[in-house]
Amino acid sequence: MKLTINGEVLEFEDGTNALDVADKLGKDVKKAAVAAKLDGEVVELMQPIHGDHALEILTGEDPDGLRVLRHSASHVLAQAVKAVKPEAKLAIGPAIDSGFYYDFDVDVPFTQDDLKAIEKEMSRIVKKNSRMERFELPRAEALELMKDEPYKLELINDLPEDATISFYKQEGFTDLCAGPHLPALGKIKAFKLTSVAGAYWRGSEKNKMLQRIYGTAFASKEELDAYLKRMEEAKKRDHRKLGRELDLFDILDEGPGFPFFFPKGMILRNQLEDYWRQIHRQHGYEEIKTPIMLNRGLWERSGHWDHYRENMYTTVIDETDFAIKPMNCPGGMLVYKRRPWSYRDLPMRCGELGLVHRHEMSGALHGLMRVRCFTQDDAHIFMTPEQIRDEIKGVYRLIDEVYGVFGFPYHVELSTRPENSIGTDEMWELATDGLRGALDDLGVKYIVNEGDGAFYGPKIDFHLEDSIGRTWQCGTIQLDMNLPERFDLTYTGADGEKHRPVMIHRVVFGSIERFIGILTEHFAGAFPLWLSPVQAKIMTITDRADDAARALQARLEQAGIRTEIDLRNEKIGFKIREAQMQKTPYMLVLGDKEAAEGTVAVRSRRDGDLGTMNPDDLMNRLLTEIATKAR
Repeated sequence: MKLTINGEVLEFEDGTNALDVADKLGKDVKKAAVAAKLDGEVVELMQPIHGDHALEILTGEDPDGLRVLRHSASHVLAQAVKAVKPEAKLAIGPAIDSGFYYDFDVDVPFTQDDLKAIEKEMSRIVKKNSRMERFELPRAEALELMKDEPYKLELINDLPEDATISFYKQEGFTDLCAGPHLPALGKIKAFKLTSVAGAYWRGSEKNKMLQRIYGTAFASKEELDAYLKRMEEAKKRDHRKLGRELDLFDILDEGPGFPFFFPKGMILRNQLEDYWRQIHRQHGYEEIKTPIMLNRGLWERSGHWDHYRENMYTTVIDETDFAIKPMNCPGGMLVYKRRPWSYRDLPMRCGELGLVHRHEMSGALHGLMRVRCFTQDDAHIFMTPEQIRDEIKGVYRLIDEVYGVFGFPYHVELSTRPENSIGTDEMWELATDGLRGALDDLGVKYIVNEGDGAFYGPKIDFHLEDSIGRTWQCGTIQLDMNLPERFDLTYTGADGEKHRPVMIHRVVFGSIERFIGILTEHFAGAFPLWLSPVQAKIMTITDRADDAARALQARLEQAGIRTEIDLRNEKIGFKIREAQMQKTPYMLVLGDKEAAEGTVAVRSRRDGDLGTMNPDDLMNRLLTEIATKAR
């Protein structure tokens, strides 16, 4: 058989597996190999190969290879738990972006001591370097093998009648799994169990709460150490912790998933919204506001009543069903339908900071990152087919400008037509070519996710990278061929006939709440001056400087600079440390000398001691930094 490897065609005996191919390519290749790709499909190294194919040897450095390594690590975790707690029942254990997890049904929740014992047992298993062997069984034999594992029995019974039922075994441990896996467990070079959490079986609140053990694994100890260091940094930056410490926002027991914003948090939020309005005016958008609650007929027309109702909050008013909106789009349709449109009126760009509510499961809630009510910075653009490419470029430029202000690098992904799509081939080709063409015109590098678009149209997603290397999906541009059809939207073309407009959905922040959470962690609470709730704190050394401090505060506030004043009878070092803990950008100190001379000693959070300044120079510095949105 002929295998194409790195562009070179090599011949091997039919039935050779990828591990033997790696061995022929060199001992270092075999040592690093964890899996393979056969014609683009991830397979395990031990799988025999028949016929001619393109082959790629994967290492733990490759994302697909790392997922295989982590999936195998989840099996090691399950084996270790069964050794430490034989009564535990096994649920599921996949690889995830940050590592892996496994869900268990146990009578008593896992403790930190349990995790240490399990991790020790995992080390023993990995050191033995056992083979992971795949085998398949008929349904009856599979059910007999798993008779003591109720969750596995449920999974087997849910498989189609003609499904292949496969298992993997290592030492005396066997687990139901489709694979692929490592050839031997010794290839797991570095791992760590990180946390325990509750998780409903199959994600449903109607099912039993299980115990989920999270862990991570890497191809080298150096990568693991770097990851754990990032995680420690992430803990310090946790927006939930900083939100409380800086008195910005919180989630209270009385409203799970419903954020409270305190006065300082509202300043931060309002600054973001003011900036959103400013940049949208510059890019030709008009702001609208649609009702928070609309009747059932609207949601039936949009499709939400049939397909999204379980996530919607509903009520009855005057014997009519109503729903609180889970998204802004249907309201935007009604705004367009309010009057006739000509092709000369298009594009029509309308933006909305719309509060939406979605019923998320309690186990999925996480600070501001996953909530039950949030404000989407939606915009809907209605246009002719000929305007698609230029409008996409305009949206891209707007999003790029916003992310640049906050210092976010990002990458772009283009998602194309999925299998369950609606609309004609011609419309999909037109829409996809519009997105692709706009990105190409702009010279943007992008990843194509074949078949990962929305059912109603292709989309562009923006993935931000924060200051410690984590990525967040925020901005998106989606072409929609569904809602204009459902709501019978039209415009009069140059030919005098009615035509269907093309529609763009797009967000920049995604959700104001989530974006504030991301910003809080990105800046570790030390926001740029223009966003900081308190931009300068004035502190006195003696009460003789109090009048000068009040006068300085009045001048700064009149100039639009947000200040606090600290006249307490405390040592100045204590006052400065407290201001630093509150991430205050500028600390302004007045003693007898400064009060007499009409100056102020200035300390910057970023640059340290700046010496003595007169108030005019200080104001010019701060106002310039605010106006330029300097980071």
